[in-house]
Amino acid sequence: MSSRDDLPPQPEPPADPPAETTHHGLMFRFRNYFLTGLVVAGPVAITLYITWWFVTWVDGLVRPFVPSAYRPETYLPFGIPGSGLIVAVVGLTLLGFLTANLIGRTLVDLGERILGRIPAVRAIYRGLKQVFETLFSGKGSSLRRVGLVEFPSPGMWSIVLISQPPSTDIANSLPGQEDHISVFLPCAPNPTTGFFFYVPKSKIIEIDMSAEDAATLIMSAGVVQPGSDPQKKVAALANMAQAARIAHAGSETSSDLQPEPAKVE
Repeated sequence: MSSRDDLPPQPEPPADPPAETTHHGLMFRFRNYFLTGLVVAGPVAITLYITWWFVTWVDGLVRPFVPSAYRPETYLPFGIPGSGLIVAVVGLTLLGFLTANLIGRTLVDLGERILGRIPAVRAIYRGLKQVFETLFSGKGSSLRRVGLVEFPSPGMWSIVLISQPPSTDIANSLPGQEDHISVFLPCAPNPTTGFFFYVPKSKIIEIDMSAEDAATLIMSAGVVQPGSDPQKKVAALANMAQAARIAHAGSETSSDLQPEPAKVE
């Protein structure tokens, strides 16, 4: 009997890596590329959709008031989106121009006196007028300053938009001697709803943040932080996909270059 027969059986060389590893790597890269494309195309698609919805909504409101002779679709085989929006902008600008003179102010005052005599409409009109004057007049700082309030429980802080101090009647009814101020706490992800309440001035921490950044932070539920660059996030996601591809290719190369165990003769 030869000495070769006395040797113990040698282990077989490792087989090729299973196909599941390659399949997993392809799915991982596909997922990263898909997320990168979603980050790039998602905001653009949603922005275009919202813009298109707003334009068509304004067109639907204004078109019934435009005579047929002045509508583009009367002379063209197709309608022109945005024609109603142009008419609305021109009409509002003309209304503002007419209101600035004496005759326009007289007509506005007459209309306000008529609305002021209707009990149900009077409160709605006055409230909406004050809101529009505050938001679009460009004066004052209502809802333009951002702060933090300890809400809904101690140790938990919420972002609020700082408004105006309360009226004299409300201020006298509030407990304590400290001055209060009204704030609006938007809810996520819809910042148009929320809570309105009065809070002592000492309980508010005013922060250096614009109202637009605060709305973005609330709508994204904290995903988009103020000062973050979306392009940097897209580049980081693309780099992550590229690094994963390189790492996967390196692991395949190292497995191919792994030396086989020596055979004992």
